[in-house]
Amino acid sequence: MRRCGRRHAGRAMTLPAREDLELRVGGRRIAAARWRGRDDAPSIVLLHEGLGAITLWRDFPPALAAATGCTVLAYDRFGYGRSDPAPLPWPVHYMHDEALGVLPRLLDAVGISRAITLGHSDGASIALIHAGGMQDGRLCGTILIAPHLFVEDIAIARIEAARGSYETTDLRDRLARHHRDPDNAFYGWNRTWLSPAFRAWRIDDHVPAIGVPVLAVQGSDDEYGTPAQLALLAANARCPVETHLIARAGHAPHLSQRDEALRLIIRFLMRIFRPER
Repeated sequence: MRRCGRRHAGRAMTLPAREDLELRVGGRRIAAARWRGRDDAPSIVLLHEGLGAITLWRDFPPALAAATGCTVLAYDRFGYGRSDPAPLPWPVHYMHDEALGVLPRLLDAVGISRAITLGHSDGASIALIHAGGMQDGRLCGTILIAPHLFVEDIAIARIEAARGSYETTDLRDRLARHHRDPDNAFYGWNRTWLSPAFRAWRIDDHVPAIGVPVLAVQGSDDEYGTPAQLALLAANARCPVETHLIARAGHAPHLSQRDEALRLIIRFLMRIFRPER
């Protein structure tokens, strides 16, 4: 299996240009963006967080493409960014619907034959469900940033605080810069997480079925989760798993400690695509 190319995260990198795409899944429109890498490398598919969008990855996608040589694809899930809305209320299983329904069809629409999924927060949970919930032969590995495998009190407290901020501060206006319908994005995510039925949500039952290598990272100061998430993943996995806590980082270590996150990702990909003899 050919490996992804590498450039050191600390060096100056020539960043690839962004290419905007409009995809159709189930007759509905999905906004996507692509940063091209080498044709012989797998594609890295980014799955954003619970309030995320293509634009909220900031400069991480082109830096990731330049550092790895892989094509990077990001997209706005239904209800987010510039994609079609997702009617409220969202079901408790909305991440399963994305992982097992939308994501495979999106890979079909783009024509991706070899994929590495890279998810952040909700997106990491979606990547985990996809890896363990179906046998997708296109999947070569998965990278989880601050994944949720079960609901913790620390997450609920932050999500409750976010609701207050959304309704009393300029948070709605700031999200409107990234989402065509910020209410759809915010309340779809927030009300589902805060619903009583969601407290029993967990996905560790998918972990033993994951058959590809996994890299899981979390900030040491994550505001939405504790290292118990990574510990549960490692304890239940039958596939190769690396877990890392990134120092001086919160819930988005790929943004606050980008070079360290890229270093770990590059090393992981090198191990997958150029195994040590």
